[in-house]
Amino acid sequence: MTRRTVRSVTLASLRREWPLPELDRDGDKETRGVVLAVGGAVEIVGALMLAGVGALRAGAGKLQLATCRSIAPTVAALVPEARVVRLAESRGDMPPPRAAALVASLGKQAAAVLVGPGMVDPPATTAFVTALMAALVQSTGDEPAVVLDAGAIAVLADEPSLLHGFDGRASLTPHAGEAATALGVPIAEVIADPLGAAREAATRFGASVALKGAVTWIVQPDGKSWSYSGGDVGLATSGSGDVLAGVVAGLLARGAEPSQALAWGAYAHGTAGGRLAEKFGPVGYLARELLAEIPVVLRRD
Repeated sequence: MTRRTVRSVTLASLRREWPLPELDRDGDKETRGVVLAVGGAVEIVGALMLAGVGALRAGAGKLQLATCRSIAPTVAALVPEARVVRLAESRGDMPPPRAAALVASLGKQAAAVLVGPGMVDPPATTAFVTALMAALVQSTGDEPAVVLDAGAIAVLADEPSLLHGFDGRASLTPHAGEAATALGVPIAEVIADPLGAAREAATRFGASVALKGAVTWIVQPDGKSWSYSGGDVGLATSGSGDVLAGVVAGLLARGAEPSQALAWGAYAHGTAGGRLAEKFGPVGYLARELLAEIPVVLRRD
């Protein structure tokens, strides 16, 4: 596969060329990995919930959610399967940079760390995410896989080398607007050439990228590329991207490589949408309804 070749993601190709790591039938929840998801703001509590449950639905063994103190009880009630860590709050109902040390200490014990769902204040998000990434890479060489989603992706506009210390174990899941912000270009430019934008982001930020859209473009930092075109129009709905980010984190926790997790995540997310479209119609199903479909889709592996 050359740098310019773009392979199509299908169930057949995934099974044949990129099967997910085998489950240890004699193992316990520890063997399927811990996911730490960080995010949430008072006005978007559901984003972190959708992402966290998405990680569990993808097969992660354990889930930890780190969010602002005032909404932590609500998050714990919504996701009783998770350990919920309360963080101090600052401007914009966001954790302050000083909370990064606590989150990093948890992240270093996790297999995958997802950051971004529900983060809505750009300056506060930049300060916190920058501090957190710096703290995570100051470890013993066994850094977790990292996924940046939603508001956390915009931090890369001013900090393009933020993920370079993760040695290729970082992933991004932007839509066109988030990619445009991170790259500092008009959104029209991303829409006109989404594959080119995904390749530029992967190279510049040193991360595997899944640029979401009618076609999802998946690119590694070395330029290897895939496309997934099986998504459904109904997936363009509030919370859908949070589900996808959580699924990717869950697959990483199970041992998948970043681009593999992105490809399987795009397939599972899109196929789940297709199943709901058959049940409800092309639009009108909810992001939370995707969650129950994910393990049904993945069990075909």
